[in-house]
Amino acid sequence: MNESAGNPHVSVGSRGTIAILTGGGDVPGLNPAIRAVTIRAIAEGYRVLGIKRGWSGLTDFRRDRGADNSQCVQDLTTETVRRVGRTGGTFLHTSRTLPGRIPAPMVPEHLRAAYGKGCNDLTGEVLRNIEFLGIGTLIAIGGDDTLGYAVRLHQEGVPVIGIPKTMDNDVPGTDYCIGFSTCVTRVISLADSLRTTAGSHERFLVMEVFGRYAGFTALMPTLAGAADRCVIPEHTFHMDDLCRLLVEDRLKNPSRYAVVLVSEGATFHGQDMVFEDSERDMFGHAKLGGIGDLVARQLKRLSPRFGEKKAINCISQKLGYTVRAGEPDSLDSIVPISFGNLALDLILRGVSGRLVVLCNGRYGDKPIEEVTSRRKLVNVTEYYNTERLRPLYKSFHDKSFMIMTGN
Repeated sequence: MNESAGNPHVSVGSRGTIAILTGGGDVPGLNPAIRAVTIRAIAEGYRVLGIKRGWSGLTDFRRDRGADNSQCVQDLTTETVRRVGRTGGTFLHTSRTLPGRIPAPMVPEHLRAAYGKGCNDLTGEVLRNIEFLGIGTLIAIGGDDTLGYAVRLHQEGVPVIGIPKTMDNDVPGTDYCIGFSTCVTRVISLADSLRTTAGSHERFLVMEVFGRYAGFTALMPTLAGAADRCVIPEHTFHMDDLCRLLVEDRLKNPSRYAVVLVSEGATFHGQDMVFEDSERDMFGHAKLGGIGDLVARQLKRLSPRFGEKKAINCISQKLGYTVRAGEPDSLDSIVPISFGNLALDLILRGVSGRLVVLCNGRYGDKPIEEVTSRRKLVNVTEYYNTERLRPLYKSFHDKSFMIMTGN
């Protein structure tokens, strides 16, 4: 780093400054994307600035040339990013900060005199910080919430490019988001490991996976054979139906066990979404969790109704952060490199306000407003058998690469 992190307003790139940030939950594949952007941008003559902790870096930043802003921004060099592409997570760190909605206790200390409401919009500060830092284009890597704020900045006149990232694969406009493949790979691997215990004890295996509104992370592993059944947020199921199907699956299995994947946002008749507590993050989301345990308890209670002489015990496992930890798989090592270079292609053409995408097996870009235009959900009619509670497919001909995730 040639310039002090506390004095990052000095431009050293002959073609200007590109800033990059990662927001929301971490996934494997973020570091390869940062690496791809940095190496290509520097080669093209740009300075690259890393914004730390997502949008928090642009709200906490102090526009004072003598201030130490090393916790908010850092210059990125080829040496900085060379090895990080092999690792999971994001070395720039991340947060769920949303500058348009900052609770009073989270307002940076140096801004509290000006922002004293219960909830504050710090977008004006973000815009002034972007100008102070000399950022020509901002690349935001995140899910629909992080990218939704990027849309806001785009509408405010900031040149922005979005890169889609989320294990849930629920960013509209793209068939694929960074992190999804590794998530599916991890779920399949963990299911294969846990089934040995389920078989040894002749139990039901209930695995809860991420998926607030979209059920791709349960549907795709089930398609790949990780589970007998799956329940997803897009369809409210009946517990009696699930229990009956799993009893049938267990009886057909020589090892006498059955497996179901449960999306964290799934609900059954008579039961709303299950939350760990009432606390909400800065996006306004309460933390989901516990539906897997609830389903397991209900399965044990109901199982004697379907021909069993005694209740069938369950193994309930919340996979949680285990599916987003560790290094990226091969797809999440390749796609981020492609997305990063797509972003640079747009910048070199003088284009902004775009979301880089992978659709129908081809890379491209779409207007970034696509992110906030709708929700991306499983097409239940086409891809989910509501009677059998498992993936539905008739023909794979001419489908998108990820089969059930096409827009």
